[in-house]
Amino acid sequence: MKAAIVLGAGQTPVYGDIAQPEPAPGEVRITVSAAALSPVVRGRAAGSHYSASGQQFPFVAGIDGVGQLDDGRRVFFFGSRPPYGSMAEQAVVAVTQCVALPDGIDDTFAAAIANPGTSSWAAYTLRARLKAGETVLVNGATGASGRLAVQIARHLGAGKIIATGRNAEVLQSLGADETVLLTQDQPALQHHFEAIFANGVDVVVDYLWGPTAEQLLIAGARAGADGVPIRFVQIGSVGGADITLPSAVLRSSAIELTGSGLGGIPFDRLIACVDGLLQAAGPAGLTIATKTLPLSQVQQAWNEPDNGQRTVFTM
Repeated sequence: MKAAIVLGAGQTPVYGDIAQPEPAPGEVRITVSAAALSPVVRGRAAGSHYSASGQQFPFVAGIDGVGQLDDGRRVFFFGSRPPYGSMAEQAVVAVTQCVALPDGIDDTFAAAIANPGTSSWAAYTLRARLKAGETVLVNGATGASGRLAVQIARHLGAGKIIATGRNAEVLQSLGADETVLLTQDQPALQHHFEAIFANGVDVVVDYLWGPTAEQLLIAGARAGADGVPIRFVQIGSVGGADITLPSAVLRSSAIELTGSGLGGIPFDRLIACVDGLLQAAGPAGLTIATKTLPLSQVQQAWNEPDNGQRTVFTM
């Protein structure tokens, strides 16, 4: 069968042939129709993502996708038995790692939205325990995941949404109640953050880490009300892998600092989050910009910038 095959760490996958997988007990065979290219997929192929520890080469790229079971049911699936990934004509997956697709949800749309949408859905529902009417700040709202985080916060009942990012035009298009342009000078940005927290922030979902996350945590510690926690959920590290955090930030405040990602959430709960997201996508009117390409173009498209779009390969 045809697949996107990663031959070594850091190498761009090649479009080639690999033996067709056969399901073991407890597994199902899926004829794949669509699989998305996400930062996690790129990171695992490069061997740089934290979930890639012990990964053996060669392997088929892709961690999730959409397809049909042998009985014709359409499903979203997450994970497959190594060395098989989702970017192939077929995959074998544990039956517990499949979610039935709601009627009216297109295969390509489901493949595109599941990974970035679940990142904030899990952060809000499992980590932050978001309540209706609360104020949410999305740090890094102009990428695919951040844009969805704004939409999902609204759907889950957030009373006020604050979005940060470096692209002024995109920020203004998000429908957030307030925006923060991260390109302003650092003293002005710190002052802006402190003013925002002085008015009250309940939940921060952070896709950037790096300097802006450090500034947010410091601003939250300075302005936070005694005993009222700011639930800060760390999801991505586009802005940097590390921060320098004064210990007093945590000692002098009620900040709850947690992470949300692969390995940090029990698998059954993560799959339940995917199901919740897909069930809500239609009624909530969730949207994501998508670029669809045949899998045969994986080598050409692998390193192209996302530009706010999610690339989805079709088989």
